[in-house]
Amino acid sequence: MSETLKAVILYDSLSKIGSTETAINAIGTKLAEEGVYVEKAKCRANADYSFVRDFDIVLLGAPVYYFVVASQLLGALVSGNLKKNLKRKKLALFLICGSPETMAAVLYLPQLKLNLIGNRILSEKIFSPAMISSEDAIEDFVFDVLEEYRNAMKSRIKMQWTDEALEMLQGLPPFMHGGIRGLVEDYAEEHGYKTITAELMDIARSDQGK
Repeated sequence: MSETLKAVILYDSLSKIGSTETAINAIGTKLAEEGVYVEKAKCRANADYSFVRDFDIVLLGAPVYYFVVASQLLGALVSGNLKKNLKRKKLALFLICGSPETMAAVLYLPQLKLNLIGNRILSEKIFSPAMISSEDAIEDFVFDVLEEYRNAMKSRIKMQWTDEALEMLQGLPPFMHGGIRGLVEDYAEEHGYKTITAELMDIARSDQGK
C-alpha cells in the first residue's frame, strides 16, 4: 500500500496495568512493527468518536467482568456516537477473559457484534490472561487483521474516477487523500456505483459528515 495504514485501538479497562493494557500495548507494538501508524484511546460512553473516521482499521478490545463486556465500550456503542462513527469501518475485535474460548465466543463477542451489524469484521480473538504474554498469539492476531484488510481492499471493485472527481480529491490536503478516497469508494461499492463523480463525492462525504 502506497500510503501508511492507520489503525486505532479503542479499549475499556478498569485497571491501568492489567491484562488488557498489556494486550493493547503488545498489539500496538506489533502493528507498528508492520509499518502501521497506531493510536489508542480509552473508551468513555459519552465521548465524541468522530475521530475514528480518519482511521483505516478500528480495533475494539475490552475485558469481561461478571459475564458482561466492560461497560464503557458497550455504552459507547449502545448509547454514545461510536456506532454511528464506525459506519462502513473495517474492524477487529478482541476480548480478555478467563472463560473457555468457545464459551466466550458464544456469550461475550455477540455483545459487541450485535451493535456492529453491517461492518466488515476482519478478525476476532479471545485472549486468556496467559495468552497475552505469548508473542505468537499476539502476532497471529495482528497478521490476521492485516491480511484480511488487504484481502478486503483487493476484492473491492475497481472504481473509475472522473477527471472532475480526481481534481476535487487533489484539491484536498494531501494527508486526507487516502481517507477520503477510501470513504468515497466504500460508499460507492455499498450503493452499487462503479464510477466516482464529483456529485457522488459530495454525497458520500455528507453522509459521513466530512
